[in-house]
Amino acid sequence: MKVPVRHPGRAPRGGVRYVGTVDKKNALRAGALASGTTLMMLLMSSPAFAARDDGDDPGPGLSVIDTLGLYVAAPIVLFLVIAGLVMVGDKSRKQQKQG
Repeated sequence: MKVPVRHPGRAPRGGVRYVGTVDKKNALRAGALASGTTLMMLLMSSPAFAARDDGDDPGPGLSVIDTLGLYVAAPIVLFLVIAGLVMVGDKSRKQQKQG
């Protein structure tokens, strides 16, 4: 049998107490407003409204190798270079403190 821990001068806990109540009507209204706003933003930004301008001259698309190099390899290399520079700077600072 588990005995509850009593602290002098404190009332026993009776479960979770909420500061305010959540009204279902207000929650439904907020949900409808949020979903309606999201739906309207998605509909207004659909590609059907994207029209080409007269002066557009798009270049050739990227190949798979170019895409992987630009969006995968380049960020990894950049991360490794920055991490390497931070490690070199940290090691030189430790050596100055020891010497």
